[in-house]
Amino acid sequence: MTILSRRNDGGGNSHRSSTKRQRLPSVSTDDSSSGQEEENEKTLVVLSDDSDSDEDMTLQSSKRRIISSPKSVTLPNSNVLFDCPNCFDPLKKPIFQCNNGHLACFLCCIKLKKRCSFCKLPIGDVRCRAMEKVIKAGLVSCSNSMYGCKESTTYGNKLLSHEKVCVFAPCSCPVKDCNYIGSYKDLNSHFRGAHKQSPGEIMSLVLKRSIIFGLDLDDSDNNIVIFQEEKEGDVFVVQGFTASHGVYVTVSHIAPMVPGVRRFSCSVAKLKQYSTLRLGLRVKNIQKSREQEEQPEDDFMLIPSFMLSSDHLKMQISIGIEDAYVHI
Repeated sequence: MTILSRRNDGGGNSHRSSTKRQRLPSVSTDDSSSGQEEENEKTLVVLSDDSDSDEDMTLQSSKRRIISSPKSVTLPNSNVLFDCPNCFDPLKKPIFQCNNGHLACFLCCIKLKKRCSFCKLPIGDVRCRAMEKVIKAGLVSCSNSMYGCKESTTYGNKLLSHEKVCVFAPCSCPVKDCNYIGSYKDLNSHFRGAHKQSPGEIMSLVLKRSIIFGLDLDDSDNNIVIFQEEKEGDVFVVQGFTASHGVYVTVSHIAPMVPGVRRFSCSVAKLKQYSTLRLGLRVKNIQKSREQEEQPEDDFMLIPSFMLSSDHLKMQISIGIEDAYVHI
C-alpha cells in the first residue's frame, strides 16, 4: 500500500488513471488553519490490482511528476492483528472477501464451502488484493526485540521458526527477590555487576575444577546454590528437592536451549565419611530456575535417604564443556 500526498493546484482530473484510488480526509490539529490546509492538501491511498508489474512502475513514475511530499501512515494501535476472522491464523495470500467485505483465508473458504460465516453470501471467488498488499507490506518484529533481537519478517510468517532458535530469549535472574529479565548474555553481565558482592549467594566457578558446596535442605532459601563461571560469566544453579525417598539434585545453566549457546556437562558427587555417590550428567539449559514445588522429571541426581545424615547436604561439583562428564 503506497501512501502519497498531492497538492491541489487546480489541475482538475488530468492525472486520472486506471489505478484504484480512495480519498481520505486530512486531519489538522490547528482549527484556525484547518480549512485552508484541507483545501490545499489531500492524502491518497493508491492501490493497484497487480503488484510489481511494468505498467505499475510506469504509472508510479508518471505520478511522481504531479504528486509530491510522500507521507507514511502508521496504525494508532500497534497491537492490531491481521488474522483470519474464522480460524484466527495470520492472513496469507490469497485473501478473499464476500460482497459485504467480510474476509476469509483460502483454507476457510474451502471449509465454509464458499459461504461467508457472517452473512452467508458467496465467498471465495473475489480476491481482496488491497488486504493482500497490506499484509505483504507489514513487518513483525521478533517477540524478543525488547531484549535485543533485530529479526523481523512479514506478518503472515509470524517468525515462528526464528523464535524457536532465538538467542535473545528472555532469562530470569535466579537470585531471590531479583526481578531482572534479559537475554542470557545480558543476564551474565547483570550478575557481574549486581550480585558480585553477594557473600554466600554466588560462588565463583572455574571449568573442570572441582568445588565443594553445601545445600541446607531444611531451609527453602538455602537449598539453592548459584555459580558464575569466571571467564565467560555463564550462570549455573544447583537446587535440592526433598522427597519421601531421598533428595533430587539438579544442575542447570540459565540460558535458552538454542543453537549458538554453549552446552555443558557436570560431575556431581554426594560426599560421606566412608562412601561417595557420583553421577555424570548433561547440564540442562533453562530460562528460569525451578520452583521448589516442581519435582524434576529428568536430568537429576537422586540421593537416597540412607545417605543423608543431616539436613545439610555436602556435595562436590565439576562442570565442563559439552559431554566431558556425561560418561563418568
